[in-house]
Amino acid sequence: MTPPEKDRFARMGANHGTFRPQGTMRPQDRTVARTLARLASAAHGVVTREQLLDAGVTRWQLRERLRSGALLREHRGVYRVGHRAPNREARYLAAVLACGPGAALSGLAAAHLLGLLRGAAPAPEVTAPAQRRPDGVVVHRAREGIDPDERTVVHGIPVTTPARTLVDLARLLDAEQLGRACHEAGILHGTTPRQVEAVLATRGKAAGAGTLRAILHGDEGVTLSVLERSFLERLHAAELPLPQTNRPAGGRRVDCRWPEQHLTVEVDGYRYHRSRHAWERDREREREAYARGDQFRRYTYGDVLERPGRMLAELRALLAPAEGS
Repeated sequence: MTPPEKDRFARMGANHGTFRPQGTMRPQDRTVARTLARLASAAHGVVTREQLLDAGVTRWQLRERLRSGALLREHRGVYRVGHRAPNREARYLAAVLACGPGAALSGLAAAHLLGLLRGAAPAPEVTAPAQRRPDGVVVHRAREGIDPDERTVVHGIPVTTPARTLVDLARLLDAEQLGRACHEAGILHGTTPRQVEAVLATRGKAAGAGTLRAILHGDEGVTLSVLERSFLERLHAAELPLPQTNRPAGGRRVDCRWPEQHLTVEVDGYRYHRSRHAWERDREREREAYARGDQFRRYTYGDVLERPGRMLAELRALLAPAEGS
């Protein structure tokens, strides 16, 4: 090595510590990279400034990673680990974190995360006690915060409970849409009218409360699923008596019931019955029907749409007037 080369390496060592060949990583860089990976993997690729500092990342290291693109700023003090494609969960969690302690996803965004609404994911919507307004986030101020009983965690994201979410949706959706959301809440989360009424009792004159109560108690004539509509159409075409739909019985709503004939029918599709929880819930509904003196039948997609003849024959016999009546 020539004397000029020795001088250059000496200066690099003095300025930058031990010389590293191009492409190698310093031990502290590897430590920061592992910290980022650990925090991000537990939170949809989203980390906060506070989390990084608490984990030992220095302010200088944080700035360096923002400059290099290893961290991408989502909101003030909230970052996405570079090269992780943003998804619904990442957007929603980043919005909640940006709104401060006690915040929770709410409204249409909460309904989408909970599975109460389908379609494209709505913009992030958050209810929080802090006066923060991150760009791209719909924020509702709740000075006292959200009641702990009305707050839960789904996929690692703080979110309003299904019951609280339904109350928030009541001012946003028409009766048909709200009815379907109520149906999904009952099927997916076991939400009962009593739980929703408990939230309504704390909200004063919440907008849409009258419509929501009418749906919960079966006073609003909404059809809650395509399968249910098809079932009712089959009954009408066969000139069979139509049931009460989606009214409470035994503390929860049932799809279809003929009170005078003491018959309860559920017509939920396969997607609601793929888990052990769903299977056990179905058995509970059946026991409740028999406890109130009803016959109980469950009809599937195939029964209603592919082979309705056998189903209709069974219902005709069950709904026939008793002799001498």
